[in-house]
Amino acid sequence: MKIRGLDIGADDYLTKPFSPAEFVARIKSHLKRYERLKGDNSVYETILHKGLEINTASRQVFVNGKEVQLTTKEYEILLFLASHPNIVFTKERMLSAIWGDEYFGDTATIAVHIQKIRKKIESDPSAPVYIETIWGTGYRFNP
Repeated sequence: MKIRGLDIGADDYLTKPFSPAEFVARIKSHLKRYERLKGDNSVYETILHKGLEINTASRQVFVNGKEVQLTTKEYEILLFLASHPNIVFTKERMLSAIWGDEYFGDTATIAVHIQKIRKKIESDPSAPVYIETIWGTGYRFNP
């Protein structure tokens, strides 16, 4: 059940019983990650790549002018990769940047999310243009 929840976009999962200290630590971790991803709140931009538009102010994604609905995690993954074009990231690095250092889930969640993103933004998900798999290493965003 934990993996299913994370795969459909949950940020974290905490089972009962849990200690208040663990609960607070997880909240702090999420807040740190949010601040890291948010950056300078006064600067918004639109990232444009080959018909893909990511509006960071409205958190909207468009492909060839048509809005695409992404989950929060899908959006964060896409924004992370698109903000660092041509850089190869391992699944572990992506988990750390997007879920936070305290996340202990399986790196397979990255592959699941990438697959879902591709279905939504790629004209042919089996031959992706935007997010490239670098076999044995991770993923790269191609501008």
